[in-house]
Amino acid sequence: MARMQTCEILTVLGNRLYQKGLVTATDGNLSCRLDDGRIVITASGTELGRLDDHDFVVLSPEGELLSGSKKPSSEFLMHLAVYRERPDIGACCHAHPPYATAAAVTGNGLPNGILPEIVLFVGDIPLTAYAPTGTDAVPRALMPYLADHQAFLLRNHGVLTIGTDPAQAYNRMEAVEHFARIVYIANHSGGPIPLDETEIRRLREIRKSLHSG
Repeated sequence: MARMQTCEILTVLGNRLYQKGLVTATDGNLSCRLDDGRIVITASGTELGRLDDHDFVVLSPEGELLSGSKKPSSEFLMHLAVYRERPDIGACCHAHPPYATAAAVTGNGLPNGILPEIVLFVGDIPLTAYAPTGTDAVPRALMPYLADHQAFLLRNHGVLTIGTDPAQAYNRMEAVEHFARIVYIANHSGGPIPLDETEIRRLREIRKSLHSG
């Protein structure tokens, strides 16, 4: 994918995040890995709901600034760690969706094995240890979970979702927030009832087959 096309796609997705209330002001950041391995990422202090071409920078896989007049997002180390550890991943979406972030700040996390769609297309959503924003502690907190998960609650911070392309990373963010809202409502209505273990295993096998092709 070319840089200009990538920036256009990320601009659309940033606007969606803002319109749906998943970010406010200068919250969040987006990135995408280009075909040549370079990383396009939103710049520090940009508003995802009002992005333009000047709000992106291009980094080498090692984090060297290759183009752009601004500093990269303060969370660029987190993005680079994802691309380094997961060659199958092409995009990252970091936001602060209210219901999912509430699950992160309370330390309650989100339960596993509740909705078939989440089991199939997102998987378990771990809660990472707290790490100060913008430090190398953030990617280190991800490391225990990064190999086998596609969405992460960042303790007292927000949510990170990853995907093969920007659309998949974004769609997982929407799905996590929708699920978190359902869990919140269920917790005030008697509590969610998990799927049967046999069904969870069946769904996970389907998930494996989907990712093997």
